Amino acid sequence: MEDAQAVRQVTASAAEEFTRRVLEKNNVPTANASIVAKCLVEADLRGVDTHGINRIPSYMERIRQGVLDPKASPSLDQVTPVVARIDGHNAFGFVSASMAMDRAIEMAREFGIGMVSVYNSNHFGMSASFVRQAVEADMMSFVFTNSSPALPVWGGKEKLMGVSPIACGAPSGPNSPPFILDMAPSVAARGKIYKAHRREETIPEGWALDANGAPTTDPAAALKGVMLPMGGPKGSALSIMMDVFSGVLSGSSFAGHVTGPYDPSKPAGVGHFIMALKPDLFLGLDEFKERMDYLYQRVVGCEKMQGVERIYYPGEIEIITSKERTKDGIPYVQAEIDALNKEADLAGTGHIETME
Repeated sequence: MEDAQAVRQVTASAAEEFTRRVLEKNNVPTANASIVAKCLVEADLRGVDTHGINRIPSYMERIRQGVLDPKASPSLDQVTPVVARIDGHNAFGFVSASMAMDRAIEMAREFGIGMVSVYNSNHFGMSASFVRQAVEADMMSFVFTNSSPALPVWGGKEKLMGVSPIACGAPSGPNSPPFILDMAPSVAARGKIYKAHRREETIPEGWALDANGAPTTDPAAALKGVMLPMGGPKGSALSIMMDVFSGVLSGSSFAGHVTGPYDPSKPAGVGHFIMALKPDLFLGLDEFKERMDYLYQRVVGCEKMQGVERIYYPGEIEIITSKERTKDGIPYVQAEIDALNKEADLAGTGHIETME
């Protein structure tokens, strides 16, 4: 009997091909399946394993339950020359967010700024995927989304706000990596709780409370309780901000009414807010990039506290991880491989190919 926690390496191309096949077999159009697969594998490459292809079983279950429409294509309404609104039509959030950023970039190229609000969407995985989309177009960006209840507001004990990521980015010059910030307003991302539960691991104390409001290191108990916001009232306020921009503004679900990606009972009703900004509105692009290079050098070259060997720029560790995993393969434990292959069997397609 194979060890469920034994690590298996998978190349990025094999992971992406496998994911695309499973999606297509579940009636996701090829173009949309390619977007979803690319985003999921990118998360795994960057070390954001909580938002990688291990999400496939929960997404496929939502399709089987009829609460996510695999065939849907989002539609766009141009509100003003610099503002658009997208109805996701309950399609994959990856598809809606990718379309939103594409349109925001197009508007920003012409007018300097572009803003897109998205409603009737779903979980869109790692926010950095869409920040990177803007960076590759030489654009600055903000990427906001709301999500299902997981956090209490400060002073409360019930799940009300989501662990909704705050993401933004800016292109860089030739001597520095792009600035990419993608962070949750909680002490840890909720996906890390699911990952620990899946891998039969404990979680650090201070991440979550159980259903009785007591600290816990048991991920199963944490999933029945609440995540804790980072910085107390500060993290709580940031999670509310995500709901304002992504839920209230868009007309999508908000105030605790977003359905979680692991809950196949009803449509998610997720909202997003995406903005692209030309970095050369006030300075030339070359000067902007030179200043970004200088900022990077100042950040990573500053005097270090005791015990610190290296200072990293936001997004830099993920770039390093991506290079390593592109070379050596993406690590999955056998239990995760088994869950993915079960989906392949249900879809009638081949198992994921490992490097062993």
